[in-house]
Amino acid sequence: MGYTIEEIRDRLEIDDLLTRYATAVDTQNWSLYDSCFTPDAFIDYTSAGGVKGDLKEVSAWLSKTMKIFPMTQHVVSNRDIQLNGDEASGRSVFYNPMGLPDPDGGLKLFIDGGYYNDKFVRTSEGWKIAERIEESSYSTRLHPILPPMRA
Repeated sequence: MGYTIEEIRDRLEIDDLLTRYATAVDTQNWSLYDSCFTPDAFIDYTSAGGVKGDLKEVSAWLSKTMKIFPMTQHVVSNRDIQLNGDEASGRSVFYNPMGLPDPDGGLKLFIDGGYYNDKFVRTSEGWKIAERIEESSYSTRLHPILPPMRA
């Protein structure tokens, strides 16, 4: 299947957007996180024990919740993007190791994995996520030191 130059550009911009999202969460840069979404975006992290709501609600929850993690690494891969003019849909894999401090000064590591089901829109500022539904596939978050993700 051949792509036009415009389709290649769109795919690269969406790829950069997904990488920017992961960077924002891992660096806890919430203004960068917000820049990945449309102002009216719907975000649903409930399959992993999180919250769902609009960008403002979810961003506020994440900025509070993520403070307990000195280490996170969000890897987003296997991107399946379907372009349709100024809109697109996508499904991508996430692999997310996270660490919590343990009593001995180290980290208790757990790993979450699954899929991001996204709807994208082209804006005057580039591609943005208009909807993200997280679909968790697995978690090793069974250790008693780990708090529930809801805050």
